[in-house]
Amino acid sequence: MKQKNAVFSLVREQSVFMTVIVAILTFLAVISLGLVLSISTGVVRWNHQWTNMATIQTNATPENVDKILNANRDGIKTIKKLSDSEMDNLMRPWVANGKTLQKYLPTMWEVEFTSKQSMDDTAKQIAPVARFMPHADALKSPMSTGWNLVLISSIVLLIVLGAIGACVLYTVQNIATVHKREIEILNQIGAPDSFIAKQMQMIIAKISAKACTIGFICATPLLWIILHVSHNTRTGLMAMIDLNGIEWIVLLLLPVTIIALAIFITNRTTLKILAK
Repeated sequence: MKQKNAVFSLVREQSVFMTVIVAILTFLAVISLGLVLSISTGVVRWNHQWTNMATIQTNATPENVDKILNANRDGIKTIKKLSDSEMDNLMRPWVANGKTLQKYLPTMWEVEFTSKQSMDDTAKQIAPVARFMPHADALKSPMSTGWNLVLISSIVLLIVLGAIGACVLYTVQNIATVHKREIEILNQIGAPDSFIAKQMQMIIAKISAKACTIGFICATPLLWIILHVSHNTRTGLMAMIDLNGIEWIVLLLLPVTIIALAIFITNRTTLKILAK
């Protein structure tokens, strides 16, 4: 069965130009969405990692803290009391000679609780005798930065999708202008508007499919590199970002969504032009 050819089409220069533009925009859209998904995953993991952890420090008698922790042992998963050498290493970037100030350094514990409720109950008991610092509260700044990055990437994604829509809109209007005579003939012989719109959709769909494939293929290795570099940091928020299987599927559906958007815009624009 022979494939039906479009009644009219873009000239070669216009076709190449639109393919390049949409491919570049698809590349940016895939990168933007990949960053939105991966950073969101990283922030959620980062937040979950520290939800039930806290640091306790005191310059007074540590025995009181030990008693309270032992009394609440059922609600505690792990307790780590920092040694003098660990405190020296911790303070080394800020203190030139840790041994000189050894007696002024606080006693510190890193505690992981079994639940948020257990942590809150223990915090109330420890508050009068020591300083209780939940890790989640101390790490609000990097988490806020992560969500800001997600917001920025989302805005970039919306701008790119808007640019793709504008590109398709301009292309359809240009086709209608260049092939105005052919469209008039089709109208005169009784061709329905839906037939003409379908011709336009065939042109835009082919170009968009080719451009989206190129853009996605080029963007995927760059995303892999970004994730690999992030994992090599080993610590911090960047080490937490990642894309799971479902997120890769969502990313794969983005080019399909762009093609569907291009076809939708083409149909609406063509019908509006024909209505005039």
